[in-house]
Amino acid sequence: MASIFKRFSDVLAANLHELIDRVEDPERMAKQIIREMEENIRIAEEGVIDAITSEKQLLHDLEHHRQQSALWRQRAEEALRADQDDLARAALVRKKEHDQILTTLEPAWEAAQRTSEQLKEQLQALEAKLDEARRKRSTLAARQRAVQARDHLDQTLTSMQAGFDASANFTRMEDRVAAMEARVAARAELQRDKTRLEREFHDLEVAKDVEQELAALRNKVRDASQA
Repeated sequence: MASIFKRFSDVLAANLHELIDRVEDPERMAKQIIREMEENIRIAEEGVIDAITSEKQLLHDLEHHRQQSALWRQRAEEALRADQDDLARAALVRKKEHDQILTTLEPAWEAAQRTSEQLKEQLQALEAKLDEARRKRSTLAARQRAVQARDHLDQTLTSMQAGFDASANFTRMEDRVAAMEARVAARAELQRDKTRLEREFHDLEVAKDVEQELAALRNKVRDASQA
């Protein structure tokens, strides 16, 4: 997604330079820039749609593993009631597998949800810039018609100043896009796989949790049978 906004910024910069070089027809060049802005926003919209789709898929997976975790816990209880400890233990192992996936999915879904919201906000900001550019195009066209009544020197100086003013406005947009890219890059750096050593300790903790939960369920079943 960052590459879409980067391309958007690059297109704006490149075409603004061309606009400054060809100030004899700024209205035509402004129309060309706006057409390319519209195309890049369309591409950005597809990226936002992809991000929202990914978020919804993560949520679907999250709900699935939550249901499976609850299901295997219920089966473990049923096995204990039937005095089948091995079967209960196996069910709890399956439960822990889903729990482990949940520990990864939950923060991933939360991050995806935040990313979707941020991308939607960024897209709205770009669309606002496009609207601003369209308004300025109309203003630029009117100015061009007025300048044509003046002599050649005044026409050249006035058009060039308008081009520099527009360049300053779009430079601020480039800064915003760069800030977006920096946030996306910083977010990516936070997502790292666990090391092998961490996984081994985690497996030990899972085994310990299984035994503790098995004992708790055994006590629960025993107390229920004595009640």
